[in-house]
Amino acid sequence: MELSTPRLLLREFRASDHAAVHTFAGDTEVTRYTDWGPNSPSDTTTFLTEVTQDATSNPRHRFALAVVNREHNRLIGSIELRVTSTSQPGFVSLQMHKGTADSRLLMNVAVWESTEALATAFGRPEFQRMAAESPDDIVSYPHIFERIDV
Repeated sequence: MELSTPRLLLREFRASDHAAVHTFAGDTEVTRYTDWGPNSPSDTTTFLTEVTQDATSNPRHRFALAVVNREHNRLIGSIELRVTSTSQPGFVSLQMHKGTADSRLLMNVAVWESTEALATAFGRPEFQRMAAESPDDIVSYPHIFERIDV
């Protein structure tokens, strides 16, 4: 699978991506707000093995793609969508290491089936507890996207 914009290419991971992936996955600042990492070299190898296997799964429930800066042909991050079930959100997670203008960006997006399901999730005590435990420097921008059919 490949998706592209004028600046970025999203593509399947390759075993040869190890050094580039480990650059961001082993970085404590990049993984500061994740539930994984920082990775050891062995962790990065395991990740790449898993996502290359996931790419051939049918049906596919995990879509982990490398984010490549097209201008420099450099892997700068990853984006992942996990399809869980209709009662649980899917997650899109994007980590970019020294992406645009050497900035670091961490974006996590939870995807729910409906605004009602989203409201229910936000009302749950466990969600409220997790939100309260988030570090003060996390910036959150809730947004509801509209579905478009193409």
